[in-house]
Amino acid sequence: MNDTPGWASPGSAPSEGQQPGASAPADRPDPAEPADQPPPDTTGPGPNWSQKQPPPAQWSAPTGTQGPGQAPPPPPPPGPGWGGGPAGAPGGYGGYGPTSGYPGWGGNWGGPPPAAKPGVIPLRPLGVGEILDGAVSTMRAYWRTVLGISLTVAVVTEIVAVLLQGFVLDDSTSVDTLNDTSASLDELSRAMGNAMLSSGVIFVISIIATVIATALLTTVTSRAVLGKPVTIGEAWRDARPQIPKLFGLIFLLLLTVAAVVAVGIAPGILVALTASKSGGAALAVLGGFGASVVALWLMIRFSLASPALMLEKQSIIKSIGRSTKLVHGSWWRVFGIQLLAAIIAGIVSSLVVVPFTFIAAALTGEGISSILDGTGGFGWTFLIVSGIGSVIGSTITFPITAGVTVLLYIDQRIRREALDLDLARAAGVQDHGSGAAGATPGS
Repeated sequence: MNDTPGWASPGSAPSEGQQPGASAPADRPDPAEPADQPPPDTTGPGPNWSQKQPPPAQWSAPTGTQGPGQAPPPPPPPGPGWGGGPAGAPGGYGGYGPTSGYPGWGGNWGGPPPAAKPGVIPLRPLGVGEILDGAVSTMRAYWRTVLGISLTVAVVTEIVAVLLQGFVLDDSTSVDTLNDTSASLDELSRAMGNAMLSSGVIFVISIIATVIATALLTTVTSRAVLGKPVTIGEAWRDARPQIPKLFGLIFLLLLTVAAVVAVGIAPGILVALTASKSGGAALAVLGGFGASVVALWLMIRFSLASPALMLEKQSIIKSIGRSTKLVHGSWWRVFGIQLLAAIIAGIVSSLVVVPFTFIAAALTGEGISSILDGTGGFGWTFLIVSGIGSVIGSTITFPITAGVTVLLYIDQRIRREALDLDLARAAGVQDHGSGAAGATPGS
């Protein structure tokens, strides 16, 4: 046994009144030794080995010191403080068993105590599942406020999209041209441009709606983290002063993406105009792909600017800087969580939108096959019925995407700035972070 300071082996303490290393007279029998034991082996240990040893029930002789035909003594019983509690009780060294409790991280070690959870998330660094669960829990706990906000934003944006598609972006002619095998290159290019313009406008409207919903739901989510209720009026009053800055942020981000894409495809366009059209087209496609990668990297890097602008009351430039600082070193994690949230939102939205799209196609008289092969038109009946499905889908998915963005922002601040301490004080949690029960060791 290794009897180093601070480590004492059980049962290896010397007998009472005898100093370690002292020898007893050889002719003095040990009263504690059983009478039927064979005489000690005189060829064993040297003269410094004490002849008086504890009973076998408390001591295991070193290997090779048993006499001829002597069976090894039974293992020592568990002593106090070594997990030798009642049968079936969890034990370890000094009660430090893996299933012991954690009274203030003191005598019993059982891992860190659970973090305080005044609201929808625990006040500590979050996992992916906890972020997604927090977004869904916010929608479930504050469903009147959350669904009221998301329904209002979805209805307004869908009305704008339907009117634009019905009056301005009627691309039925473009669809017919793209399906016409005898169409010239100029006609195909013009039809492709119109289709891309229509898709781009709808995409911009969707981005604006998502950012506005995120801004309005930011207050709801931040209150849900603290376990405090909030009404639609309170959320609007809190978000209203930042709405102009929010639109400025949207415009700046979209302008940044457009500039990056333009720089990427500009060389291909120049080559197509001055030299080879096929070579210029290939170069434009390659440049557009590279520009898309750069734009995606920038969008993820700036993805936390909206909650920073709303919660910290920052300016546009400072909120972008805050997002850059919070995402730095965690780009892939932020990207993965937001991609997962987008996939989940897309699946949920498709489960609602696709049936309405088929119903709209059936009501127009052109059938579902016209939608599947791309030959169907976009009449008012189709736009209205499919728009109803889009409103329902957006009402459900806005809280998910918005909640994930806000909780990602809070999680990054907890990891980098110990925001959980401020949140605990705001929620009225006592002794959070001081080592008491309910605190989280580190962040």
